[in-house]
Amino acid sequence: MSMGWLEGMSRRGFVAGGAAAAGAALAGCTVETAATPAATTPAATTPAATTPDGRPRATTRAAPLAPVAARYGIAPINYGPLPDGRFEVPAQPMSLIPETHHRQVVPYGGPHRPGTIVVDNRARHLFLILPAGHALRYGVGVGREGLAFRGTGSIYRKAHWPTWTPTANMIRRDPSLRRFAGGYPGGLTNPLGARALYLMSGGRDRGFRIHGTPEWYSIGRYASSGCIRMIQHDVIDLYQRVPVGTRVVVV
Repeated sequence: MSMGWLEGMSRRGFVAGGAAAAGAALAGCTVETAATPAATTPAATTPAATTPDGRPRATTRAAPLAPVAARYGIAPINYGPLPDGRFEVPAQPMSLIPETHHRQVVPYGGPHRPGTIVVDNRARHLFLILPAGHALRYGVGVGREGLAFRGTGSIYRKAHWPTWTPTANMIRRDPSLRRFAGGYPGGLTNPLGARALYLMSGGRDRGFRIHGTPEWYSIGRYASSGCIRMIQHDVIDLYQRVPVGTRVVVV
């Protein structure tokens, strides 16, 4: 598919197009969406980063991976349109997301074993710990003040294009969600995005998920009701790398 339409689109045009396609799309693990995309600086590695009138230009070009990524067999992701079963994941405007929240291989000197997922709520980063002192880092959106999950759990279930069901607490906070008590079917506007990893903590499911989101502009923000949201292409990548039983530490 030609990418000319994307490269010529400004932030405003990209957001408006996404909103029209999604209609009343829900956000993350809640329907309370971020009002507007956060202001960002276009990626320095992107040629022609602005339109003639000075607005950021939307492209799918992500920050280059560090050379050490090749040691782990980690390749760049194409953030263009991605056919995925019954759906096609839309292109993601990576040039409008700060490079600090692009997928990257980074040094890691912490205590956790390879294969562990570590989420840093404050930095809005998720790390998949690799052997030999590195981690695969992804940018994420996390829970708003007082709603973010902290603690240790494990992945007990994985789902493609999952159904979203609001928790009892969400319905108490927003009774309009009661209409989704029977489940919101998987699809392009579903709050859980293309993949979901379900967390068990303290022996039970407390409603926290690592999942995709149709709202790319919420990455790097405190935007959800506690769940950990990722760029669609990134959550598909992580889903393929972690099995059921993976330990998750959220700080």
